[in-house]
Amino acid sequence: MARIKPFKGIRPPRNLVTEVASRPYDVLNSEEAREEAKGNEKSLYHIIKPEIDFPVGTDEHDPRVYEKAAQNFQMFQDKGWLVQDDKENYYVYAQTMNGKTQYGLVVCAYVEDYLNGVIKKHELTRRDKEEDRMKHVRVNNANVEPVFFAFPDNAELDAIVKKYTVKEPEYDFVAELDGFGHHFWVIDDENDIKRITEIFGQMPALYIADGHHRSAAAALVGAEKAKQNPNHRGDEEYNFFMAVCFPANQLTIIDYNRVVKDLNGLTDEQFIEKVSKYFDVECKGTEIYHPAKLHNFSMYLGGKWYSLTAKEGTYDDNDPIGVLDVTISSNHILDEILGIKDLRSDKRIDFVGGIRGLEELKKRVDSGEMKVALALYPVSMKQLIDIADTGNIMPPKTTWFEPKLRSGLVIHKLS
Repeated sequence: MARIKPFKGIRPPRNLVTEVASRPYDVLNSEEAREEAKGNEKSLYHIIKPEIDFPVGTDEHDPRVYEKAAQNFQMFQDKGWLVQDDKENYYVYAQTMNGKTQYGLVVCAYVEDYLNGVIKKHELTRRDKEEDRMKHVRVNNANVEPVFFAFPDNAELDAIVKKYTVKEPEYDFVAELDGFGHHFWVIDDENDIKRITEIFGQMPALYIADGHHRSAAAALVGAEKAKQNPNHRGDEEYNFFMAVCFPANQLTIIDYNRVVKDLNGLTDEQFIEKVSKYFDVECKGTEIYHPAKLHNFSMYLGGKWYSLTAKEGTYDDNDPIGVLDVTISSNHILDEILGIKDLRSDKRIDFVGGIRGLEELKKRVDSGEMKVALALYPVSMKQLIDIADTGNIMPPKTTWFEPKLRSGLVIHKLS
């Protein structure tokens, strides 16, 4: 069963939240962070992308950069830009996108639950990315950015959350860049805190939606600290890491699409002929075509859009991995026809989050940078949970959650 606890959040004063809060570290590069933080000494980018405080071109993995993160984190606290709450609370963090609001609980999840599989994964992690985040957690002795979990729907938790969200929020703002709303409340009633802990304690599993590398890093640093402490008890703050947990029924997974640089030596006609072995191919002309349902794909090639519908026998609806459209397209198009064997390392392929729209696919092909684009129907939360529950791992670049969690609304210290 899932173990969680409240924590003394470190947060910006209400009047500074829009200056401090930022996008997550991994959705933009160093130059974009430098530009967004320009003229704003309070931006969290100085902690999560501290290379912006060094000359352009400085390696973000330089030891001096990690040390700068810690210096800036301490400075933010010294200057009162980040202030720790006096008592342990839970928090409600809600996000609004396209008129729809999803309500998450900010909690501390248990390191041991990650290590023993109560916190379930659906993606593989890369050791180099884990190590980068581990260094960031170690040097700051804090989870500066939250991870993103889903949990089974629970009416009693919904009722507790609603009790707070009818009140005036602690934070309430719309981010300028994307227009998404961010709303935040403090749950400080001891009875509510106790009951939230009890309800999570009855859940057999939590599910990582987004932030596999951050989850791994936080858990591994916690485990390191436990080994290093000769008087380890198991209830120390480092045994827990910060997560925002949303009911699964409120979350939306959007498409995660592919663009490829070449056709592996084939002409357009030869490529389409090979694709036709596994898919019913229909030319849709120059108007953008969106995949209509599971096992239907959209392809852009040579200035035209095509509908590709997977033929019977090319997938297995009883296999949680084999049924995924990302598996079907990877096996029959990317691997067999285009010769792309490893989605993680092959430089001929790139991935485009659906938040950018299919116009982005068209743009990248029309520019000549890419030769063909493939748009996929989004994975469902049920598919994600089925895969995690059966111990399976999704192929790379399968899920894209939006909106992304805003960083800097609350931070968790490990001591």
